[in-house]
Amino acid sequence: MRGRPWGSREWDRRRSSSPPGGEMDGGGTTVGRMMIRHATLEDAPAIAALEAECFPAAEAATRADIEDRLRVYPDHFWLLFDGDELVSFVNGMVTDLPDLTDDMYEDASMHDGHGAWQMVFGVDTAPARQGSGCASRTMRAAIDESRAAGRKGMVLTCKERLIGFYEHFGYVDEGVSSSEHGGVVWHQMRLTF
Repeated sequence: MRGRPWGSREWDRRRSSSPPGGEMDGGGTTVGRMMIRHATLEDAPAIAALEAECFPAAEAATRADIEDRLRVYPDHFWLLFDGDELVSFVNGMVTDLPDLTDDMYEDASMHDGHGAWQMVFGVDTAPARQGSGCASRTMRAAIDESRAAGRKGMVLTCKERLIGFYEHFGYVDEGVSSSEHGGVVWHQMRLTF
């Protein structure tokens, strides 16, 4: 197994509650063939391919951007696999800045591992798997780990049609973001712990 399974450090302290997606099997979050773990640089090709499937070119992170992020904050990528297939992932940096800004997408050096806010740059799910709970399972893993790390909360931007999806996790719509990423209108959503 490449990368460290999600929750391997925290699971023993939280045995009374199930991890996202079901019961723990061994050292990571595994249900049947499904497993959530953190990323390594070796995952860059699969992550970049899924990113390209999920976002238009103007919005998608390039493979080079993904590799830069993985060199700085691989533990802030939550990857959901079905067997050997990457089916969903959540990624983003940590910072003390309270709002997600466009420069964060391209400048991995802005990451501060001790920061207060977990930013979410993308919630990607293979088109054939959308609507099957993969994104929810992966987001719950990111939320649980960010909360356990003592963060103030999480911030993301999304298109208007996805506001309701994020609200069911407890995110609050703060209105239209100042982001011009990809030339589209984004809403900033905040989940405060």
